[in-house]
Amino acid sequence: MRNQVKHYSIKGILCLTLLFTMGLDFGISNYNPTDAASVPSAVGDTSISAIDDQPPYTPRQLPPLELTGGQAAPPASHNVAQPKDEIEPVPSIEPAAVYEVTAYFLNVRAAAANTSEILDVVSQGTALEVVRPTDNGWLELKSGGYVHGKYAKAIAASGETKKSSEVSILSAEPSASKAVAAEPSPEPKKPEDSPEKPTSSVTSDSGLTESHIAELFEGTPLEGQGLEKAVLAVEEEYGINSYFIIAVMKLESGHGKSKIAKNKNNLFGLNATGKNPYKNALSFETKGESVEKFGQIIADFYVDKGLTSIEKVARKYCPANSKWPSLVKNIMNRDYKKIA
Repeated sequence: MRNQVKHYSIKGILCLTLLFTMGLDFGISNYNPTDAASVPSAVGDTSISAIDDQPPYTPRQLPPLELTGGQAAPPASHNVAQPKDEIEPVPSIEPAAVYEVTAYFLNVRAAAANTSEILDVVSQGTALEVVRPTDNGWLELKSGGYVHGKYAKAIAASGETKKSSEVSILSAEPSASKAVAAEPSPEPKKPEDSPEKPTSSVTSDSGLTESHIAELFEGTPLEGQGLEKAVLAVEEEYGINSYFIIAVMKLESGHGKSKIAKNKNNLFGLNATGKNPYKNALSFETKGESVEKFGQIIADFYVDKGLTSIEKVARKYCPANSKWPSLVKNIMNRDYKKIA
């Protein structure tokens, strides 16, 4: 009897356990975290008030996927890398135009002005790569510096020049590595510092350098006045022959000894006319300024009017002295013999 009671008791306990387990599973399966009332007041040591403060749980909404070419397109909210802008190609720099030096010697200056520092001297026939012409008639060189455009001529336009990687000042001589057709031997060139023999033309190249002119001024009040650069600047800018400038200067100023030359820095007797030549003569702050003024006058009022020889200039410049042309030419020839 006791065994039966014990047997039924065990069965009863097992049934209660099964019912309790099923009821617990049922309660958990119906648990809704959005319903605060269905949450027990406490789970362990955690308070439910922390959950009540949060918004109702909603699953993350993603936009529908659109099929593109058989593949799912990425959502619009995703950051999809856009194709980069195409990089514009860097425009190629056109090669500089090539100019050939026409003067016997041409100064390369640091700036586009005849008073600027001389960086180099190039000889006739030298090819120069030019970046651009300036507004005042100079040519900017690719290698640096400027030359006056009056003494160089274009021999190749942009696009016809050598590659930009080649030198900017090109040798006028053919490359020794290339075969050159047999030609008659040219006449031997004179030394680069050899001056030209003067002529009656007031616009011919002199070939003089600063050292030549300094030698011509030695032992006179014209020495050490800085006139060498002024004379060459006039020849470079206006094309007036330096022999002619120096000869007129020496003749009109008595080699720098005249009163007008000393007191008014007027080396050419400019406007020294009338009954009182000294009073009427122009005054200059420096003797170099009178050289510049003389060159401008000869260029604008003589050469541009067709008066390009010493004889023609004399008729207007000094009509009262019929010997003026011969006196000027004698000084020019004497100066040439001194430095030749």
